[in-house]
Amino acid sequence: MSQAREAECPECSGRLNADGTETVCGQCGLVVDEYCIDHGPEWRSFDDDQTNPERTGAPLTQSRHDRGLSTDIGRSTRVKGRKRRRLSRMRVQHNRAQISSKRERNQVYAFTEIRRLVSALSLPKHIRESACSLFRSAQSADLLRGRSLEGFASATVYATCRTCSVSRTVEEVVDAAKATEDEHQAAYRALNRELDIPTGPIDPAEYVPRYASELDVSQAVQRAAETYARRLRESGDTAGRNPSGVAAACLYTAARDAGESLTQRDAAEVADVTPVTVRNTYQLLQD
Repeated sequence: MSQAREAECPECSGRLNADGTETVCGQCGLVVDEYCIDHGPEWRSFDDDQTNPERTGAPLTQSRHDRGLSTDIGRSTRVKGRKRRRLSRMRVQHNRAQISSKRERNQVYAFTEIRRLVSALSLPKHIRESACSLFRSAQSADLLRGRSLEGFASATVYATCRTCSVSRTVEEVVDAAKATEDEHQAAYRALNRELDIPTGPIDPAEYVPRYASELDVSQAVQRAAETYARRLRESGDTAGRNPSGVAAACLYTAARDAGESLTQRDAAEVADVTPVTVRNTYQLLQD
């Protein structure tokens, strides 16, 4: 009997309906009970497409010296007078307090250079995160003493590309970096010697899709060139050869077999090698 009374409206004895967090009488509209706790997920999405919900703010990232946990004092046009001047002074002090040591200052500079390099080379996001993590490891191992920060920024990006099998040559990385080739090589040798980075030989097939896109060849030529590159690597004939030159030669050979117009000079210019390099590998494929 008590449950039946609880299911009735105390004012009009109407039927009660549960609507969200409220219990409302369907006849007179009286809110009988209100339960304010929402047991649903507390996720919020900061993207326009609402596809990546987040529980709090932006995700943690290795490409920031504080891993993205810093806060900013925003700007507002509604604040005027003395309060606006006080917030401006607080903003200056807050920015100064974000970097408390020379180590963090070096990280800020190097991570900025790494982000710029990754963007200039059109590399994926995971390369940026791994390169920044590798720079932290080099800094912890005290490898930066007497060496260039720009050199370590370019070396970490190149080493990460090598370990993740992303096709980028030393020349491409150095051309986009602020470091010289000597600074890059000195930093890369230090990383290899002290941190024992697992960088094996580059697979020439990794370069084929990018070069095929730049040379505007057909999909059939690209697939045939990838087959040639894999066959050369399995036979061990790529040892001691420039992998980008091997990829260019495979594309030239595949285009020649398919009857498409592609010269050795055009293939060599895309791979930044000489036509002689392309010709030598082409003769090896013919043999």
